[in-house]
Amino acid sequence: MTTLVERPEVPAADVGYRTVAAMVREWAEKSPDGVAMREKDFGIWQEITWSEFYETVVEAAHGLLALGVEEGDRVSIQSEDRPEWVILDMATVAIRGITVGLYPTNPAAEVEYLLNDSGAKVHLAEDQEQADKVMEVIGSLPNLTHIIHVEPRGFRNWREDQRFIFWDDFLKLGRDHRRDNPGAVDNIMAAAEEDDVMTLVYTSGTTGPPKGAMLTNKNVTYCLDTLVNNQERLGDDSPAGPEDILLTYLPLCHVAERIFSTWTLAGNGPTLNFAESIETVQQNLREVQPTIFFSVPRIWEKIHAGVLIRLHDATFVKRLFAKPSMAVARYIGKVRVANGGDFTFISKILYWVFNVLYFRSLKERIGLRRCRYAASGAAAIAPEVLEFFMGLGLPVYELYGMTENSAVATTNYPGRAKVGTVGEPYVAGTVRLDPETGEIQTKHDGVFKGYWNKPEKTKESFTDDGWLHTGDVGELVDGTHIKIIDRMKDIIITSGGKNVSPSEIENSLKVSPFVKEAMVVGDNRNYLTALLAIEFDTVGDWATRRGISYTTYRNLSEKPQVIELMQKVIDETNAKFARAENIRKFRMIPKELDHEDGELTATMKLKRSAMSDMFGELIEDMYRS
Repeated sequence: MTTLVERPEVPAADVGYRTVAAMVREWAEKSPDGVAMREKDFGIWQEITWSEFYETVVEAAHGLLALGVEEGDRVSIQSEDRPEWVILDMATVAIRGITVGLYPTNPAAEVEYLLNDSGAKVHLAEDQEQADKVMEVIGSLPNLTHIIHVEPRGFRNWREDQRFIFWDDFLKLGRDHRRDNPGAVDNIMAAAEEDDVMTLVYTSGTTGPPKGAMLTNKNVTYCLDTLVNNQERLGDDSPAGPEDILLTYLPLCHVAERIFSTWTLAGNGPTLNFAESIETVQQNLREVQPTIFFSVPRIWEKIHAGVLIRLHDATFVKRLFAKPSMAVARYIGKVRVANGGDFTFISKILYWVFNVLYFRSLKERIGLRRCRYAASGAAAIAPEVLEFFMGLGLPVYELYGMTENSAVATTNYPGRAKVGTVGEPYVAGTVRLDPETGEIQTKHDGVFKGYWNKPEKTKESFTDDGWLHTGDVGELVDGTHIKIIDRMKDIIITSGGKNVSPSEIENSLKVSPFVKEAMVVGDNRNYLTALLAIEFDTVGDWATRRGISYTTYRNLSEKPQVIELMQKVIDETNAKFARAENIRKFRMIPKELDHEDGELTATMKLKRSAMSDMFGELIEDMYRS
């Protein structure tokens, strides 16, 4: 039975609903000198205390009031993860506004759509690159009145434009407003209600234009109570707290990253560290050594591949010791997978010995030696990757949710994890499988209010008896755990009538450190084929060590030796599946896939329809003979 942490009593009505902004205020009152956030500046980690954090939130909230932001107005943010993102988010919530997060990679056309659809009044553009996107479409943004920029460089041409305001000047505006209107922010916070929409989280748009999911204060509270403060989830009956260390690097407009970073920060008081960029994540991991770490499968796969490549490139002496150590890790991983994540007596003894001899130093280099809880979500992950980390003494628990249910559906628990599943419902009776279609459906207080300005789409997202459609097909394992088969819309039905889950095959292919992306094709065809994209750095290193020269991504991917390497990956995957699920032919994708070119969503998921259109000739070539 799931155990939840008791929350403090509901505050008196005159202080309003306990929003995330109110939680930050509480931490500033009880731990003013505690470290809330850390950011690397000129190579040195700079600390921001809780009192400094909340003081800046109040200044930013007054700044928004001075810019004319009112209750229910939208404030959009397009920026990499940084303290200003979190500060403006909390400030918006404090004055009962609605935060709209954009991905830093959203191109101008998508910025235009998102700002128009949300009707954003104030927009934060981190730097000139983000500001350029807005100015490219500014003529079609009638609701946008002000643009805040954080970086000062590159704004000379807009110095006289009254719509632009530098972050420091924005905070000064807030201080002036606070002096003239003392208590204005506190009064608004005191009027906060549980059904206030506090953020619009836009869907990835794999099947059409993105939709803004409205999440309320009540949704966030449910998420904190049920997911973040779930005592069983962390295994040692100790939810996140001030002694914990987090690293944020995934886009903060993604609901999962908001949960594991900013909402956990506000609710539980750990120290939130900002990675310098997505490219420096592994370096920052080594520096920060987080105690709680959430990531998407792509990052876990990258860490896994990096370890394998480094072992392959190690000196003879290092390999002499590393190979038997990794063999022991594989054994431990298999044992733990078979035992719900727990050790047996023998595997525990082996772990104690090899942790001292090898695993501990390897986890130090990965950046996760102090990690007491790790999770993977937002997409399916190959069981082999989870088994690898279990063998090192770092179990990664797969969990499942979606934007529309505040990412709260199921999770695997220590001691009863089933690799290959997304776990058990957090709370009994909140998840069900449709008896006819097998679709996973959820119903609880974390389910969203609806899609912004799309009542028909909102109606379509619920069953007649009020359960949320997830669009995912699942099945029960051992009567307790749920295994996701695939997205309903992605399941392949071959011409022979065989139902095939492409994601399961694709994830198996991506276990290889040489494969970055894979797309299985075969709907209404008589056999399956695949499009493969190489991991450029890894395959490039492999080619260099074999004296294979190359110039570009396309040139490398078309090398006969690389084609042969990919065929081996295909053969290894085919051996795991039934004959009807085997890949008969494959082709190499001739370019690196990119969000701006339309092949990937902002969350780096394949847009299958766009891929089929763009690489249609390659696909048809596999079915001609």
